[in-house]
Parts: sequence; structure tokens; C-alpha cells
Amino acid sequence: MNNQQLKQLESKLWETADKLRANSKLTAGEYKDPLLGLILLRYAQNRFEQTKTLIEKNIPEKRGSKRAVSKEDFKGSNTLWLDEASRYDYLADLPDGVVIYEAVNNAMQLIEDNNPELAGILPKNYKTLGEDGSLLQDLIRAFNSDAIKNLPGDVFGRIYEFFLMKFSMTGAGAQEGGEFFTPPSLVQLIVNLIEPDHGIIHDPACGSGGMFVQTGHFMEQHGKQTKAITVYGTEQKTNNVKLAKMNLAIHGIEGEIIESNSFYSDPHNLIGRCDFVMANPPFNVKQIDKGNDFLKNDKRLFQAKDKEAFSGIPKADNGNYLWIQYFYHYLNDTGRAGFVMASSATDAGNTEKAIRQKLVETGAVDCIVSVANNFFYTLSLPCHIWFLDKGKTEANQDKVLMMDARNTYRKVNTTLNDFSAGQLINFAAIMQAYRGDEQAIHNAITAHAQNSQELSDFLGEFANDLKQRCHGLITANEAVYGVLSDCLDELNTPIEFNGFANPDEAQQAAAVFDNPVPRLSETLATLMLEKAAEKTELDVQVKQTADTPEQKAALKTAKDNKKLLEALIKQLKTLSNANNDYAQQAKENLADFKQAINDWQALLGYFPNGCYQDVEGLCKIVTRAEIEANDWSLTAGRYVGYSVQLDDGFDYQARMAAIHGELAVLHKKANGLMAGILGACL
Repeated sequence: MNNQQLKQLESKLWETADKLRANSKLTAGEYKDPLLGLILLRYAQNRFEQTKTLIEKNIPEKRGSKRAVSKEDFKGSNTLWLDEASRYDYLADLPDGVVIYEAVNNAMQLIEDNNPELAGILPKNYKTLGEDGSLLQDLIRAFNSDAIKNLPGDVFGRIYEFFLMKFSMTGAGAQEGGEFFTPPSLVQLIVNLIEPDHGIIHDPACGSGGMFVQTGHFMEQHGKQTKAITVYGTEQKTNNVKLAKMNLAIHGIEGEIIESNSFYSDPHNLIGRCDFVMANPPFNVKQIDKGNDFLKNDKRLFQAKDKEAFSGIPKADNGNYLWIQYFYHYLNDTGRAGFVMASSATDAGNTEKAIRQKLVETGAVDCIVSVANNFFYTLSLPCHIWFLDKGKTEANQDKVLMMDARNTYRKVNTTLNDFSAGQLINFAAIMQAYRGDEQAIHNAITAHAQNSQELSDFLGEFANDLKQRCHGLITANEAVYGVLSDCLDELNTPIEFNGFANPDEAQQAAAVFDNPVPRLSETLATLMLEKAAEKTELDVQVKQTADTPEQKAALKTAKDNKKLLEALIKQLKTLSNANNDYAQQAKENLADFKQAINDWQALLGYFPNGCYQDVEGLCKIVTRAEIEANDWSLTAGRYVGYSVQLDDGFDYQARMAAIHGELAVLHKKANGLMAGILGACL
């Protein structure tokens, strides 16, 4: 299943599940955990069956038969063992009369009994979905189609993440105290730039475990197994701990999640041991007890040396610089960290500036990325993403890569932005080139070409599917087929390229899809109006009396024609509905294709010679001396600058003169009004 098909499946499942909730009396918060539990059940059986098949192949035959697969066989497989009563198919096939919510609660308990790491984690409150069980049964059916049964485990893992994200967007997953569900594109940016593929990975504010899950995806994409990593998470909120443990179970990732407050504890004892640290910690947390004995002696903070007047505990009532020091001290000698941080932290003064200076002087600050507003689901705020690397090359020891991404984003809707797949490719290429990979830009160009080709191929397959449906519906009516044939001929697979050589070729392929669908919609609408008018005439004819044989024959012909016409109108309506459904999906997929082409063009524009260079308004490699000269500021925009694009065909001087003239008139009117008011008062 490719990404476009997965997106469509995710949207369809969410639409179904959300419609079922809307028809109930449940809030999104009440609905969230039971629904996510069902997704876990469905996933668990899919993965169980796939693993069982592999195990069966490796069981030797004895006397012409094989023994049954046992629970022992599943040890070390990163797959949950399921008793029969905890399997999704068992629940879906229960006969009428069985109390369904009790059966689901029991299934959850059985999974916990067989998998101690999930003890007390899974939802067992399915009675809240309604005692009559109708809503629960509808949900079970929604995730039990043949297509869904055959989905591989990793796909269901992505569906689980998608539902987590959608609940966050509705407010059901929103958090308080500066904590927010981390948008997937920010998580992916962090993972792509620190490249976690081995060892110990830590998130001391792990929420629902999104950083760990994206790490798993990164490893799969690079042909590595998640067995090469061990993850450790700390999370303060009980419900998030449960979600994180479910998330790890769904993705087959080994790790430990502990419920604790990272400000006052280090439950995993990971100082100096982590290969990678990733986090989206709560921003600007106030009222932290700085006099706490644990903080006073916290080895995760910079310590004063040789009687210097320095303390790693900032005087500001704000936890940002505690987090930043934690992330640094968790890393081993070659470790990397990536974390989201409030934009104010890059320029904070006083003791926070002193801590920032000390951090820069370690040489571990690797990259700072500024991010625009509207990336978070429940509020609008800009942020910066910090990257640390204790294993920087000698050439980069005294350097920091600054990237300003405030003007690089994709608009999802009026209140939400994200990074497109192509933009993420570009950011990763810039980072890799900065680190010394001379092929990074060329590799990114190749990735853009492949991505564009895949999107083009998918659109072509989609169009051909509709074309076949059109042919099947109307081939019996030659006249109608003749009218639609031109439109259908346009619904061909796009211009065949043996891989796009450049964005211009991809643009030609995209142009193939701009006109056919609207044209087919218009033609169908016109045809339906014409046939409706013909039917109106026939309706009049069949109501007429028939006395003579000729009249009776004419009446029979009219009735026969009416039946044929009604059947044709029904076919046209079916075809129109299919086309409308296609048109909406084609619009979204075409937008993704065009975005991919734009991102490809952008990369070529940034680096026309195929190697890294500073780009005004986007990226710049700065030295420690430059940072010191800027009062130790790590605000990317201060160094990158802003590229102003002038329109050569626009007369700026004339427009400014006109504006000044308009302003003078307004001033004159304002003075006149003021004089009138003063005169009236006197």
C-alpha cells in the first residue's frame, strides 16, 4: 500500500468512526481511549497472523504433520500472543445476544495477562460506549473489512498514529501546561536530521511516544530492524503513559516508559549514556521549585568549576534551560539530540544567556531551525528546533548550521501548517551536506524524481480505474458513449517518462490531470439534464390514453423507452457519483504531486551546482565568533537574513508617491474633523 492509498484509508476510517461518535452522546475524550484500544486489537491480530504464518513455516514436520504454534514460539518476535477470545475475528463473529462490551473488556484483560508489559494499560471501559452494544458492534465492523484484515502491522501502526493526531486536532488529545501533541512533520524533521538508527534512545517528556514510533519508521525506511534500538521514555501524565506503551506495543518496539516528572527525577539513570535524545518538552513551565534538593545536586545541569560564579539553575522562573541542559548531559560522547523549544529561549538573557554561552562553547550545538506559526493543532505559536551533536566532525567543531524555515511550509488549512515530504527531503539534504556529505544534494534530487514519479503513476492508475468504470457503465448506449468518449480518452495515464529527468517533465505530467475531470463532470451534468428533459416528455406520453392500435403501439414504445431512459439516468447518476468521488481525491493527490514538483524546483534553485552554499533567507553556516558577536543569540533569522524579491515590472516609486498623497488627504480630513469637534465643545 503506497502513501496515497494509506491516506485515503485513514481518512475513510476516521470519517466512519467520527460519524458513529457524532450520532452517540459521547464526547471525543470519552470516545478516544476505547477506539484506540479497538485499533490495537485489530492490529494485534493482523500482526499475530503474519507472525504465526512465519513461525509455522519454520516448524519441522514429524510424521507428515506439524505441531500447533504455541505461546512459547512467539517469544522474541515482538508480537503479542493472543488467546482465541482476545482475537478480533472472535469478537467480530460473536452471535447476537452476547454482551459485546464484556467480551471486549475480557479480550483486553487476556492480552494484559499474556503480555505483562501492558498490565493495567489497555482500556477496559467499553460499557461507556453504550450498554446495548450497537455503537461498539458498528465500530468492530468498521475495522473488519477484508481489505483491513490483510493490512500489514506497520500500516495499522500508522493508522493508530493518525487517529491520535486527529483526536489532538479535535481537542481530545490536547494537553495543558505547555505540553502539546507533537505534529508528525516536526517529529519527522527531528528524526531525519539526527538519524537515530542504533543504541539507546531517550525522550524525557515522551507523551504518547511519537518520537519513538517515527524512529521505527526511519529505521524501516533504511532497511534496519528496530531490534537495534532500546527506547526509554519518561512521562508525567498517566493517560499519556498508557498511550505510549500501547504505541510501542503496536509498533513492536522494545523499551520502557516510566510515569514520573523529569524536572525532579532521572528514573532511567541515563546521564552520558544516550546515543540519541528527542523531545517536545512543555514550554515555559513556571513555578519550578528551584530550591529542590534534587535540582541542587542534579548532574544533568552544568556545574560551577574553580569557584566560578555560575550555576546551571537559571534564575528565571522558567524551565526551558533546565530541559536544554538535561538533553545535553544525557548524550554520550558521540550522541545527538533534537528537541522542540520555545522561540524565546534562543535569545533569553541573564543566567539563561550564560547557560547558552556555555553550551555553545562546548561545540555541541549543531543546528537551529526556526519554525513558523500554526504547526501545533490546538494553538498558534512559533518555535525553534535545536540539534546537538557531541560527535561533530573536526571541521564543524566551531560551526552551527542556521536554518530559517518560517517561510517554508505547506498550508493544510486556514489554521494549520506542516512540512511536505519534499520540504523534509530538502532540510535533511542541507543538514547532510553541512556535515560533509558531498552527494547529499544529488541524492535528494534523485529522491524528488522518484517521489514525483510515484505520485504521477498513482494518479494515472486512479484515472484508468475511473475510465474502466465509465466504459463498463455506458458501453450499452452508443449515443452516450459517443458524447463521453472524448472525455474518457483524456483520462489516460500521464505522458510516459522513464523517470522524470527534471521538474519540467513532471509539470507536463501534472498538466494531464488539470482538465479531464472537470470536463467529464460538466459533460455528465449536461447529459443528465438532457435525459431528464427527455424523460419529462415521455412521462407526458405514457399518461395519454390509447384507443387505436397505433396509439397503443406508440404508448408501448413510450413506456419501453421510458424504462430504458430511467436505467440510463440511473447509470449516469452512478457514473457521476463515481466521478465526483474521484474528482475530490484527484484534487488532493494532484495537489501533493504539484507540491512535490515545487519542492524539487526549490532544491535546484537553492543549490544549482549540486553542493551546499549559504542561501539568503534559508540557511547559513555561522562560526562561534559570529554567535559571540551577536550576544550568544541562537535565533536563526538573525544570521540567515531575509531575501526580498522585487517585481521588476512594478513602479515602487510611483506607488509610494501615491500612498503619501493618500495619507496627506486623510490627515487633512482628520484635522478638519478635529477642528469641528473642538468648535462644538467650545
